[in-house]
Amino acid sequence: MDPSTIGLVSLVLMVLLIQLGIHIAVVLLLLSFVATWLIRGNVDIAGNLLAKAAETSLQSYSFGVIPLFVMMGLLVSASGVGRDTFALAGYAFRRILGGLGMATVAANTVFAAINGSSIASASVFTKLAVPELVRQGYNRRFSVGVVAGSSVLGMLIPPSLLLIFYGIVAEVSIGDLFTAGIVPGLILAGAFILTIAAMARIRPSYVGNPTTDAEETSRLSAREITYKIGPITLLIAIVLGGIYGGVFTPVEAGGVGALASLLLALARRSLTWRGFWKVLIETGFVTSSVSILIIAAHFYASMLSLSRLPTVLGLWIETADLSFGVLLLIYLAIVLLLGTVLDSVSIILIALPLVQPVMVSMGVDMVWFGIITIIAVEVGLLTPPLGLSAFVIKANLDDPEISLNDIFIGAAPFAITMLIVLALIVFLPVLATGLIR
Repeated sequence: MDPSTIGLVSLVLMVLLIQLGIHIAVVLLLLSFVATWLIRGNVDIAGNLLAKAAETSLQSYSFGVIPLFVMMGLLVSASGVGRDTFALAGYAFRRILGGLGMATVAANTVFAAINGSSIASASVFTKLAVPELVRQGYNRRFSVGVVAGSSVLGMLIPPSLLLIFYGIVAEVSIGDLFTAGIVPGLILAGAFILTIAAMARIRPSYVGNPTTDAEETSRLSAREITYKIGPITLLIAIVLGGIYGGVFTPVEAGGVGALASLLLALARRSLTWRGFWKVLIETGFVTSSVSILIIAAHFYASMLSLSRLPTVLGLWIETADLSFGVLLLIYLAIVLLLGTVLDSVSIILIALPLVQPVMVSMGVDMVWFGIITIIAVEVGLLTPPLGLSAFVIKANLDDPEISLNDIFIGAAPFAITMLIVLALIVFLPVLATGLIR
């Protein structure tokens, strides 16, 4: 069988096996091993390439950023910063129609700047925001929809774990990706707030009664405001300010952020020995899971190189005389389609090694390409049947009246908003690259 045919068959089998529920790392490692064996006709070569992928893929200095930022996010969650941020945002937007929904977006935006995970944001704000939104008269579908929509900000606003993962797999500067994610992340947050404002005008019954909310909210003193917003502001200033100010690298920023988060949790007396042990164990679980994914990604990329599939794809594009715009549209359509059946990491692992050689040959800025890829992939978190954020919200809900279907329907306006922002970043690349050029 022709090597490129073997590579193509392996891609189809990957999607099918992942759909059957087999872990993405197992699928990548197994199929890459078998495909390499078939292409080279020697099992020893396949074994050696697997060993090389395991040896070299985790030696990169940039890999150290993963456990450090994971630990920082877990420590911040343990310190109760998310709760304080939501309370303060709710106070700031209390007199606006739909204000508590806007406050959820604002709080998620701030929380994303120190957490880096959409799933963690969805979990935290499902428990914090949904009960309060429902209590104040917000429609249940709207309540879960705004949490699902705003949770995706965690994968775009730095320090995003998905941006880190993309940077390692694509071998792109993580610092540049962090910088490039700032403006698109803020634009997306602003677009979500405008979406809520529009929904409040069209269907006021969806968004409660801001006058009543204001009366029920006692005035916060300057000391209370400082207590709630001060720690998280300082943490963001230390971590992101240090990176963008050139004081330290993203890896060093992860270490500084983890230490600062630990001191914050201790200062607030919100971290017990048992809680700290739980944070360490969870950090280990996440890091080991990402480690095997990175090994699998490197082995898969080696297999694709041996299969010459990216080369064949490039020749086909050249023969078909496709313009870059048409090619990009096809790529984004495929990513959006995959987002309905696969998780974010799986899409990046499968698609990126295949298309990156073609994009590089066309002179595409891989930092900008990473931002639009992340946004397109994150739309999948909100779309059925495998919208991961929706499932996380459902798992954390204590309200039997809200179904999984309600979450998907509530998140639909925010998914549409994301597509509009995606188109904006595609047509105006400077929004992503302006701060690094």
